[in-house]
Amino acid sequence: MKKRQISFSPPDISELEIAEICEALRSGWITTGPRTKMLECRLAAYIESGQVDIDCSTQDAIARYSQRVVCLNSATAAEELNLRILGVREGDEVIVPAYTYTASASAAIHCGATVKFVDIQKDGDRTTHAPEMDYEKLENAITENTKTVVIVDLGGIVADYDRVFEIVERKKSLFKPLDDHRDSLSDLGSRIQAGLGRVAVVADCAHSLGASRVVNHTGKGKTDAPERRYCGTIADFTAFSFHAVKNFTTAEGGASTWCLPKSVYDNGVTDSTIYKMYQLLSLHGQNKDALAKSRIGAWEYDIIGPWYKCNMTDIMAAIGLRQLDRYPKLLERRLQIMAVYDKTCDELGIKHLVHYTDYMDSSNHLYLIRVPGATEETRNEIITKMAEAGVATNVHYKPLPMMTAYKEGSGGIGNYPNAYDYYQNLITLPLHTLLSDYDVEYVVETLKHVIKEMNLC
Repeated sequence: MKKRQISFSPPDISELEIAEICEALRSGWITTGPRTKMLECRLAAYIESGQVDIDCSTQDAIARYSQRVVCLNSATAAEELNLRILGVREGDEVIVPAYTYTASASAAIHCGATVKFVDIQKDGDRTTHAPEMDYEKLENAITENTKTVVIVDLGGIVADYDRVFEIVERKKSLFKPLDDHRDSLSDLGSRIQAGLGRVAVVADCAHSLGASRVVNHTGKGKTDAPERRYCGTIADFTAFSFHAVKNFTTAEGGASTWCLPKSVYDNGVTDSTIYKMYQLLSLHGQNKDALAKSRIGAWEYDIIGPWYKCNMTDIMAAIGLRQLDRYPKLLERRLQIMAVYDKTCDELGIKHLVHYTDYMDSSNHLYLIRVPGATEETRNEIITKMAEAGVATNVHYKPLPMMTAYKEGSGGIGNYPNAYDYYQNLITLPLHTLLSDYDVEYVVETLKHVIKEMNLC
């Protein structure tokens, strides 16, 4: 085949997004404004229903979906604010899988907490092959200082949240809720922790907008029967990423949402209170944003706390609104590409993620393969040969205990043998909606050629 240049993960931006950006620029609202608020409502509707065509301009929809999702400038900000809302602070422990991106752990460190890494299951989940946390090791890692466990839906594959909720329920006798009411943020965290009465389950859904799983337990409690729930309606708190390489993008950007039991609301917490605290934390602690201050006579504001600056802009939200319109078709195209990759990998005897089961639908974000018998050096040689042929690939991820920032605190990768074993022969193939059928064919033919040339299969 004639040599082609295949990018790894370029954003899929159409004329619809470009036109909406232009309209936002012409409107005069380029910071947080009406488009951001509309995107929040529409995302809340999508996360609950899986539908992108719900009219969120009606009073009924506004009442149902407003103040349920908070759009921010990154998933990292969303992850950190989730922990701050929960009252995580110095002296607390946050459990994180060793196999993830830095934001899953750095958010806890920003809050002053100690990160405890847990190894993954040997060769990943038995069915999906995703690098899920070893749940027995998770249970053993929980102590009286543990406030949160971070669960990562890597590649868009939804983790086993039922197992996680069962574990934190079993360990609830160890849990010591925060009891600090000196300011509004501390008071909110204390009320949420007391209402939960257990370690909080926080989802890193940076990859999994639109993914779903049949569950028996959510942040709200046990369900009456097994029920399919979308990411964002399972864990206590959830963070999404809308970075340029994600399925759904706002260039940069992210969002937070929550799913809490009645016991939290019985303890004096409301969705409005939670939403307002996110607004305060993301805009310098200022109790009015530009939209609120634009009303007649409403210029004056207060600074509630010396907090952060991580709000989403209407320019970013403009991209997101039109991306959401297109999202079901974008996911469908990714599924078509994965079907070709699945067939090729199965023929070659290469392990790959299984994105669909009878209990789980992925968001089709990453296509991870593991070449049998390959060492880290061999894997890197495959990546180089693919690149020389014009196909850009990647690795998701180098385990955090291998990184300079985390080596000392984690004790090094030797403590996480399953994570290293999973990583050393892993390659991520390009998976995006700008790939033509011919591009996909070129990727698989190049992979076949390189694998056979190196006598690996």
